[in-house]
Amino acid sequence: MDGQASDYATKVMEWLAVNGVNFLVNLVVFLLILLAGKVLIGWACAAMRKGLQRSSNVSEVLESFAVNVASKIMWVVVFMLALGKLGIDIGPLVAGLGVTGFVVGFAFQESLGNLAAGLMIALNQPFNVGDYVETSGVTGVVKQMNMMAVTLSTVDNKKVVVPNSKVWGSAITNYTALETRRVDLVVGISYGADIGKAKDCLLSALKASDLVLNDPEPMVEVLEMGDSSVNLVVRPWCKTSDYWPTYFAMSRAIKEALDDNDVEIPFPQMDVHHYGLSQADAPKS
Repeated sequence: MDGQASDYATKVMEWLAVNGVNFLVNLVVFLLILLAGKVLIGWACAAMRKGLQRSSNVSEVLESFAVNVASKIMWVVVFMLALGKLGIDIGPLVAGLGVTGFVVGFAFQESLGNLAAGLMIALNQPFNVGDYVETSGVTGVVKQMNMMAVTLSTVDNKKVVVPNSKVWGSAITNYTALETRRVDLVVGISYGADIGKAKDCLLSALKASDLVLNDPEPMVEVLEMGDSSVNLVVRPWCKTSDYWPTYFAMSRAIKEALDDNDVEIPFPQMDVHHYGLSQADAPKS
């Protein structure tokens, strides 16, 4: 063992005597390439980020994704150039990366699916941070978006993380994308009530509210003949941010308007007719 160690040490010293200076020079060049690459990549990423921020069509998620991908690609190029200066043949390394990439891609296909879906979300921008959306069976405010998942905060203050593949693979309803929304309410009046009078008092209640928009105009019409009532549909428009205040305020205003105008709001009822048995048909004891 001592003899083998001595031979190995001798070979190392001989190699250093012949190639030591070149190796140190190449090592210094390798480190300089990495240092220069770090500076240049940082400058390129900063310039790229500023350029993307000037465009109103680029979301924060797309900006972050583009900068991160560009940074990693540039680092791969710099690292391969640096390895070449050390005398390392990068041909087999590139081939090995191809095989490794295939294996890793197969193993992490679900994660890659989330990444691809995240890119589609970033490009199409169906929603932004702060929007109130419904997707993949979850409804809430978008708190965070990245290339793997979307984080929602529900109305009862629960944090829900939805993978991007689930988001992009299902219908997306953005409740806050547009400036105005329509509130749909259904009100039942008795069959004996004056429909014209009911419509007039309801329209007056809607137009008296500061929350209800004049354009589009609110609408009150007969929806259907129910089992116990004539059902009217009441449809005021409001600003999207005022949807729930308008919904609650109009529900109360409708009830008060109908009461003030003596328009009856019926409750469900059922008439039961009892037909007595004749003495002949009565069961015998």
